[in-house]
Amino acid sequence: MKKINLKGYHPIVWTLLAGTVFARGASFMALPFLALYLSKTEGIHPVIIGLIIGVGPLTGTLGGFIGGHLSDRFGRKVVMLASVFTWAFVFIGFAYATKPIVFLLLNALNGICRSFFEPTSQALMSDVTDKEKRLRVFSMRYTAINIGAAMGPLLGAIFGAASSTITFEITGGFYLFYGIVLFILLNKYQIIKGENNKKLTSVQGAFKVLINDKALLYFILGGILVNIGYSQVESSLPQHLEKVLRDGVVLYSILLSINAITVVILQIPLSRLVEKWKVLHVMMLGSSIFVIGFIGFSFSQDWIGFILSMVLFTIGEIFLFPSTSVFIDSIAPEAMRGTYFGAAQFRSFGNFIGPIFGGWIFKQFNGQWLFGIMAFVVTLSIFSYLLGYKKQVVRGFKDVMHEQ
Repeated sequence: MKKINLKGYHPIVWTLLAGTVFARGASFMALPFLALYLSKTEGIHPVIIGLIIGVGPLTGTLGGFIGGHLSDRFGRKVVMLASVFTWAFVFIGFAYATKPIVFLLLNALNGICRSFFEPTSQALMSDVTDKEKRLRVFSMRYTAINIGAAMGPLLGAIFGAASSTITFEITGGFYLFYGIVLFILLNKYQIIKGENNKKLTSVQGAFKVLINDKALLYFILGGILVNIGYSQVESSLPQHLEKVLRDGVVLYSILLSINAITVVILQIPLSRLVEKWKVLHVMMLGSSIFVIGFIGFSFSQDWIGFILSMVLFTIGEIFLFPSTSVFIDSIAPEAMRGTYFGAAQFRSFGNFIGPIFGGWIFKQFNGQWLFGIMAFVVTLSIFSYLLGYKKQVVRGFKDVMHEQ
């Protein structure tokens, strides 16, 4: 595929980055408040709310692998456009849904759309970017996500996302516009599929390749454990704040924005600090700091405590999440890049388990117990990454961050 430079990067890369800022901003304006929205409009049990929140990651677990593989075989364009336009109508559906079963089905479809679009867009960015620049592109993508995440919760608080449907309508409109722009540009640059597609095997064959990649499997296991804990930020943290603090919803909006702003400010200096480290070591460091953040959430009783805990939590996020894309890109065969990025979505199983497990603990005990248990769960991910490190050494894993 021909790489067209615009100040060093393909125009599609800049389009995806800009679209990420605005589309994610709109998404973060609505989805983080979905648990509160459901509790206020339906008054349903916290475990049922957790099921609705968690079904999206569950459908995304298998959907990512299938979507990524389809993008390798039949092209990035068709998968991305189908998912983004469907995504738009999912959010509009949230605005008009009234029954828990409808919310459940919509969030299931939301998970499928995300699992198809995200790995395919990452694979496309890698397709049109020179290898030595991919780490920077993934870092810019992560920054774009967090710029959107910084704007979204504050807008959600302004629009009253916990009790209003307008945020879902606005989000649906943004994704519809995003899809139209992508349709125009993908046609203009004739980006149809990745390279070497004729070498691809069937879905079953691709799955066998993944199963035999032990480094990838340990990476996925570690990601599941991390996501079990990370999912509590959207499902259980807002409910915990409402119980222990006055104006807990306001603090929750502020914490989400602090999370995103901290990433934008600290990502570059902290990334430079560890740029010569091995990728899996950076993942382990990120998990360790996550643990400290969860312990902070467990014992915090005031705004200052929760804010400091969120800052620590975010530093762990800075170390862990950008390095995952670098890891996947490094071990993926050229013809299976989309498949590998899609397989990484199996980590989303943790986002399904997390809200349900967390909802049960929160109901039976309290938020302090919940976040203490989550600290232990995320600690287990460190051992998974250690095992993954041993496997990647055996298979001759080439550490991109070390090369940088």
